[in-house]
Amino acid sequence: MRTTLRPRKALVTATATVLALTLAGCGGESAKDPQPAPDRELSLKGEKIEVAAVWTGPEQENFTKVLKEFEKRTGATVTFVPAQDPIVNFLGTKIAGGSPPDVAMLPQVGAIQQAAAQKWLKPVGPDAKAALAANYSRGWQELGAVDGTQYGVYFKAANKSLVWYNTAVFEGAGASEPKTWKEFLATAETISFSGVTPVSVGGADGWTLTDWFENVYLSQAGPAKYDQLAKHEIKWTDPSVTAALKTLAELFGNRTLIAGGPDGALQTEYPASVTQTFTGGDQPKGAMVFEGDFAAVNIAQTKAEIGKDAKVFPFPKVGDAGTAPVVTAGDAAVALKDTKGAQALLAFLASPDAAKIWAAEGGFLSPNKNLDPAAYPNDVQREIAKALIGAGDDFRFDMSDQMPQSFGGTPGKGEWKALQDFLKNPKDIAGTQARLEADAAKAYKG
Repeated sequence: MRTTLRPRKALVTATATVLALTLAGCGGESAKDPQPAPDRELSLKGEKIEVAAVWTGPEQENFTKVLKEFEKRTGATVTFVPAQDPIVNFLGTKIAGGSPPDVAMLPQVGAIQQAAAQKWLKPVGPDAKAALAANYSRGWQELGAVDGTQYGVYFKAANKSLVWYNTAVFEGAGASEPKTWKEFLATAETISFSGVTPVSVGGADGWTLTDWFENVYLSQAGPAKYDQLAKHEIKWTDPSVTAALKTLAELFGNRTLIAGGPDGALQTEYPASVTQTFTGGDQPKGAMVFEGDFAAVNIAQTKAEIGKDAKVFPFPKVGDAGTAPVVTAGDAAVALKDTKGAQALLAFLASPDAAKIWAAEGGFLSPNKNLDPAAYPNDVQREIAKALIGAGDDFRFDMSDQMPQSFGGTPGKGEWKALQDFLKNPKDIAGTQARLEADAAKAYKG
């Protein structure tokens, strides 16, 4: 989806529901506020709400803290329902069995569109709409809408154009933060000569490889081509895709630059690709790992301190005419039941109060422009957040998340599988493009 509209100014007021949710966390209502007391306005005592998401580990734990606060403020009982990926298939099974969750967190724009086309989703109510208008730029609102109807509330965002690095390795090798792709490869060589493998890749999770491709492609081919490829208005056999794959092959084709080589990378899941970069002091398995701000959650599982032992630089620009890419992603809350509890939860998730809870835990980025940057636990994450909010609507959403899920978001199939095969054999550029185009044509036709 192309988001080029100008940012909207925040509304001066929100509705009673959103205000009450906020006031409930402050011990009472302001004397200047004429709205009803929170317990009268938002009592959901006895109501049970199920929320489905694919989050596990620290992400599930942190999201549960948000749900617990909602329970405290409303009296509702909220249950987290672990979902399998792709979540649309999981929801389809639940709906077919007559037991859909009240709310689901969808990690792809394409998943929202698919669920809306199946008529599974309920439009957001007036309270959530008011919160969105008050707290979100127009671009983030549009990402949660289908054919002009608002269905999604983007709660968790991601800046997927970052490279995290082990400062001890960089210092030992005399390396500095690169700004261009050529400098990035040169830095990798410098680190390799120092005795440490430079780049850690979580190739067992195909989505990490789509992120590599998207950043290279956006920087090298430009926003217009990016939008066209995302909509399949140009084919995957286009010369611009050839160029991007050739660029990636400069890294993937050099076995000495990848931790464990291509075979090792294909057996490394994303969390391990991060933790192995910050374990072992100045002799880790990899010196750098590319991924979003959410890598902070995994770094926190090591002894590394963000801002000291672990630092970050923007994904390097590719080509002389290219600019540094800014690729975002996010998880949107949608209602599958039009209940008072489901709608109240959507409104809460659109508030700064909800975002503040997870922001304090780290590994989280909010598209909510009214969240105080002080909520983030360190300067690194504050700067990442400020950059996202400062971009307004001038960003590009993760390409694979915009595509039909059967192509851009399914393990072992479509783009994920094709790029995993490419990591294993980066010389087969033409074959990779042919497979990508065949799978994309089938998915878009369907």
